[in-house]
Formats: sequence, structure tokens, C-alpha cells
Amino acid sequence: MPETSIAHFYDELADDYHLIYEDWDASIRRQGDALDALIGQDRAAVLDCSCGIGTQAIGLALRGHRVTGTDLSPRAAARAIREATRRSLTLHTAAADMRHLPFPDGRFDTVVCADNSLPHLLTEQDVHAALTEMRRVLRPGGLLLVSTRPYDELLRERPTSTPPQVHRLADGPDDGEAVTFQLWHWHDDGERYDLEHFQLRPAGEEWRVQVRRTTYWALSRDRLGGLAAAAGFTDRGWRMPRETGFFQPLLVARAGTSSGLAV
Repeated sequence: MPETSIAHFYDELADDYHLIYEDWDASIRRQGDALDALIGQDRAAVLDCSCGIGTQAIGLALRGHRVTGTDLSPRAAARAIREATRRSLTLHTAAADMRHLPFPDGRFDTVVCADNSLPHLLTEQDVHAALTEMRRVLRPGGLLLVSTRPYDELLRERPTSTPPQVHRLADGPDDGEAVTFQLWHWHDDGERYDLEHFQLRPAGEEWRVQVRRTTYWALSRDRLGGLAAAAGFTDRGWRMPRETGFFQPLLVARAGTSSGLAV
């Protein structure tokens, strides 16, 4: 999928992204706490290279880390700043492609790429480019945290939809609840799928329906781990939600010292 289409998907979703959570503020705190425990140091210099509207970036800033956020969507990155400011937090963001990060080598202690963002890249070449950039901006031995959906299980099941998520509306003119769910249309290769993202909001006696579309690559844990190795990451391992308290499986790895070589 062209990068402009991905940016468009999240530009359109930016104002309503929080509606995918039952309680976004609680999710911010919970995810920040889980990632902070993995970082294991105070005031780390953290890059969230798929920051969206700030769920993980704000959570980590609340834990005292020095967070910079980038996202392909300018509207999402701008909202992340507004949300951080509302919480009296400092967060710097920019619109940037994770395959071309606008930072010098060795700038960060930790790079976070969460919320199933990396699988928007649909080829090995693009995933390798993004991971190589993440390694480049990490100091030697710096920490990589990448979360995806549990694709090993999903590749076996190939679901066609997700359960509805309900958000109680308490911050706008509408009463009632917003409902979010997805339809998945698997490609013939059995790995990639087109996603239709439905959001329903009350509008008087009717429902207002918004549909947004994007595409993902269901990367297995072994496949993604191998691509991380080829990009120069060492000490790779997967940490599951039952261990971390984070809502998705996390690839945890360290930046090696050799440039772009498999280890």
C-alpha cells in the first residue's frame, strides 16, 4: 500500500482514534507502565516512531522519559502534542516515515514501534529499511520494542472480523456509545489482508457510520525476528502479554554494533 494511503488512513482516524479504547486514559497509563518496566532505566531518550495520537508516547512521558514521537500521519502527530500539552507533558513530534527517520546516528536509548504499525509495510525490503533505521538511531546496545498482533495464531485461524469495541461517549455532543470493529479480507498469498475499519456513532435515532481502509502484512514472530537480525539486532526475543502486561506480543532486541549485518 502506498505510504500516502497509510497517512490518509490515520489522518482520517486521528480525531476519533481514542474511541477504539473503552478508556483511553487508562490504556495510556497501563501501556506506559508496561513499556517502562521493559526499558528499565530512568529518563531514557525514547523515540516512538509510530506515535499516532500518543498512546505509548504519553504513557512513557508520564513515567518521566524524554520522548520524541514521529508518525506518517501529520494530523495524528499534531494531536499527540495537543494531548501531551493537556496533561502538562513535554512531547516533541514530527511527521516522518519510519524508513527515513530524521535523526542522527545513536540518538536514542530506546525505540518503540507499537500498535501493529510495522506490518503496514508490505515487503521484506520495506520492513528491513525501517528496522535498519531504528537500529541506526539507537545507541550501541540500545533497546528496540516492536509490538504486533499475535500473527502466529491469526495466520492459522485467518479471522474475517474482530469483536466490537465499545466506548462510552462522555466528551462530545452525542450521548450513548461508539462502536468500533474491523472486517479482514485476506489476500491469496494468505499473509496480507485488507482491513475495513468501521466506527459507528449515534446520530439521533440513527447511527453515523465511518469506514476507513488499509492493508497489513501478517508477519509471524520468526519472520519478523529474522528481519530484525538482518537489520543488525541482537539478543532478540518475544515477550507475551501475560508476562509484560502489554496488550500485544513484543519483540525485544538490542542494537548491534555492526551496520546492517545479520547476527
